[in-house]
Amino acid sequence: MQMSTAGVTRAYDRWSPVYDLVFGAVFRKGRRAAVATADRIGGRIIEVGVGTGISLPQYARTSRITAIDLSDPMLGKARERVRRLGLSNVEEIAVGDAEALGYAANSFDVVVAQYVVTAVPNPERALDEFVRVCKPGGEIVIATREGAGEGLRGAIERLLMPVTSRLGFRTDFPFSRYTDWAATRDDVTLVEHRPLPPLGHFSLVRFAKTKIS
Repeated sequence: MQMSTAGVTRAYDRWSPVYDLVFGAVFRKGRRAAVATADRIGGRIIEVGVGTGISLPQYARTSRITAIDLSDPMLGKARERVRRLGLSNVEEIAVGDAEALGYAANSFDVVVAQYVVTAVPNPERALDEFVRVCKPGGEIVIATREGAGEGLRGAIERLLMPVTSRLGFRTDFPFSRYTDWAATRDDVTLVEHRPLPPLGHFSLVRFAKTKIS
């Protein structure tokens, strides 16, 4: 089933009242790993697909955060979280599309995308955008669901795609999608790929931007 930006937006508008309850614990370790990695670089960070802003309190106050998401109801929760916790290092929260980021090239030291790449209609287009707005020497830090690709689990993931697409994410997304994409570019290098709990179905993936593109 082909995903669309409008369909993904509607799905996450519906998820917004219960997102933290449903996904908060499942994605906790991945969020912490992604934020810790981003903070080691620091500077100006954009989190693409920030959702309810559940990860925003975890960033070091020395990092300057821009946060975007397709879903305004999700961002409403993020704005309230920032106000409630006094997160003065969060400089901007705005509606934005991962596939068409409204920022100049080479704007950010780090691009963070947590469980986002498998939820956009055109993942490679989003990855291209992450590289565009990342400064040379910076990194793209991705927490992601990783599909099996082959075997019984891969077949089940493909079978579930019509259902999960309507819920706003893909089950069928093998790691080879990342490596195949990286092979088309001469300005990124894969620097890390490691499993995240639970059950090894998730990964932390890091790409370094090596030059101006």
